[in-house]
Amino acid sequence: MIKPFRINVPEADLDDLNDRLVRTRWPNEVTDAGTDYGFPLARLKELAEYWLTTYKWRDHEAKLNELPHFTTEIDGQNIHFVHVRSERPDALALILTHGWPGSFLEFLDVIEPLSRDFHLVIPSIPGYGFSGPTHERGWGIVRIAHAWAELMRRLGYEHYGAQGGDFGSGISIALGTAAPDQLVGVHVNYLPTPPDPEADFDLSASDRARLEKIKSLMANRPPFQALQALTPQTIGYALTDSPVGQLAWIAERFAQWTDPSSSISDERLLTDISLYWLTATAASAARLHHDAVRNVGPCPVPVGVAVFAHDITQSVRPLAERLYDINHWSEFERGGHFAAMEVPELFVDDVRSFFEKQTSAK
Repeated sequence: MIKPFRINVPEADLDDLNDRLVRTRWPNEVTDAGTDYGFPLARLKELAEYWLTTYKWRDHEAKLNELPHFTTEIDGQNIHFVHVRSERPDALALILTHGWPGSFLEFLDVIEPLSRDFHLVIPSIPGYGFSGPTHERGWGIVRIAHAWAELMRRLGYEHYGAQGGDFGSGISIALGTAAPDQLVGVHVNYLPTPPDPEADFDLSASDRARLEKIKSLMANRPPFQALQALTPQTIGYALTDSPVGQLAWIAERFAQWTDPSSSISDERLLTDISLYWLTATAASAARLHHDAVRNVGPCPVPVGVAVFAHDITQSVRPLAERLYDINHWSEFERGGHFAAMEVPELFVDDVRSFFEKQTSAK
C-alpha cells in the first residue's frame, strides 16, 4: 500500500535540538590549526549559532510539504519517496537516488526542470531520513536496488531510467542488474574506477593522474569511511546524541567534496543536517558503508557518466568501459560531489541528453 505522507516534526524535538545546541561542550583548538586537525572550530561555532538563532526548520518543512510525499513498505522496510508526475503523457519515468551524507533534498533544484520531461520518483534510501532507520542486517546496494524495482512496479512504470551519485550510483547500476527489462539506461555522476591489473592499454597523461589519485585514496582510506564501514554503531552514538557532532561530521564532507565556487547555502546545508538529526538516522545511514557490496554483477543496460572536476575522484573512461556499456560521457570543469545541488543546470542538461539518446534508439 502506498500512503500519502506529510512532514510534521514534533515541536518537542525542535525544542530538544535547541536545548542541546545551547548546552554544547566545545573542545579547544590549537593556534593556527586551519583544517590540519579537522573541521575548524570557528566555522563550526558559526554554523551552530546560525542553526540555533536564525535557521527555521518550520519554514523549510512547509516548503518541502509542497511536494507530493508518500511512503510504502517494501521487504519489511518503510520507504519514503517524492513522486512528481510530468504533464507530458509520454514522459519517461526516472528514479533519482541520493548518497551519503546527502538525502532526497539534493534534488530540490532539479525537480521542476526535469519534471518537464520525466515522471520523477525520488526515494530516501532505507536507513536515511523519512524512510527511518533500518532494523536488520543486509540493507546493502543490491537489496536496495530490488526494493527500487518493486517501488517502480507498484507505481505502474513498465519502463524507466535511473540516476544517482555516491551510493545512488551503485544502487542505480545494481538496478540495471535487478530489472534489466524495465530499465532503459543508467546515468551516474560518480563512478569509481579502481585499477585493473588485467587492463592492457595505454592511458593518457590525464587518465594516469586520475588513476594515481584513486590509488592514493584506496591506500589511505578516509577516517570517516573507515569508522562508518567498520564500527557504524559506535560513531552513531556520538552523532545521535550531539547535534554539533552531527553538524561537524556532515559539514566537513560538504566542505571537502564541493567545488570551492559552489553556492550551497548554509540554509540548505542545515536542512540536510537537520533531516539526519530529527529522524535520528545517523547510525542507520552509516551502516550502508558497512553493508554495501560493491560487486553487484553485470549491468546490461547503457550507462552514461558525468564527470565533475571537483568530485572526490574522476572516473577513468577506459577502465569504466571495461565494466559497463558506456554510450555517453561528459566532462565538466565546474561542480563537485553534490552535482544536482552545486550545478543543477549542468546536471539537468546532461541527464536529459543521456536519456534522449536511449529513448530515440528504441
